[in-house]
Amino acid sequence: MENKRDMSALRRQELAHIAAFWLENVRKRIKESSYIKYGNLLKNHILPELGELYVTEISTERVDCFVRSKLLEGRRDHRGGLAEKTVKDILAVLKEVCGFAVQLGYEIPCRFELIRLRQRERQIRILDREEQRALGAFLFQDEGLLKTGVLLSLYMGLRIGEVCALRREHIRYEEAVLQVRLTMQRIQDPEAHGGKRTKIIVTAPKSGKSLRDIPIPQPLFGRLLAFSEDVPDNAYVLTGRPDRFIEPRTMENVFKRYLRECHMPDINYHALRHTFATRCIESGFDVKTLSEILGHANVNITLNRYVHSSIERKRENMGRLQVLY
Repeated sequence: MENKRDMSALRRQELAHIAAFWLENVRKRIKESSYIKYGNLLKNHILPELGELYVTEISTERVDCFVRSKLLEGRRDHRGGLAEKTVKDILAVLKEVCGFAVQLGYEIPCRFELIRLRQRERQIRILDREEQRALGAFLFQDEGLLKTGVLLSLYMGLRIGEVCALRREHIRYEEAVLQVRLTMQRIQDPEAHGGKRTKIIVTAPKSGKSLRDIPIPQPLFGRLLAFSEDVPDNAYVLTGRPDRFIEPRTMENVFKRYLRECHMPDINYHALRHTFATRCIESGFDVKTLSEILGHANVNITLNRYVHSSIERKRENMGRLQVLY
């Protein structure tokens, strides 16, 4: 009899209670940064609008309306809608919470497979060949360590967090190979009381595929070889010291300064990775090899997100049609 009363009470649980149970349940299986991200999506977006609903009231129509409202006016500052990527993440967390509720015995009427977000193609600004040559010449002017970091992204495709976490021990000089084993990021600190509310963490990359070994191009190898002298194995490549690092936000600002010094248009640091991938395809790389160098889970990510056809490439391909005239 007691068990029946307990089950009856459970079936009247609000989404907020199930979500808190789910978040604590997954905490031990996910990275700290993911835990904080999921918690923020719940606190800032999902629970304010859906948290007081019983989980058995989470219908397809209700979730679809919720998603549309986030796309149109979901920003917390009331200045428009959220980015599609953010809404996609919100929907993924809500789906996970509801899936967890199903495992607990609830009947959730929402059919998430019927809810579709229109995928808009993002226009990523990459460097054309002339811009890449100009930036490369600027970076090779001296052996500054921060410039070396930018070169690693421009000519080896490293993410900014991977560059910031790179240590001398990750450079295998005997094989001329660079090992990507760690990444750095700044995340919220849930235990902070006053003062700084964020902290820097250095962890393994976001997926197993991101752990990779990349052959070092000769020009960069010579630069890294000079760095190897009298530098301890645990020293960060960007500082040459084991007790001091450069965080991604600072590195992004350094890159912006380099662009200004080169009188080049402003681009995001991540565009270096896109530029690298595009040049590789233009040079004849097979997609499987490039995918592994970039540390992608599959080749579709490489093709759909990181390879951009330049106007030069388009002109070259269109020129081939002349044989038909």
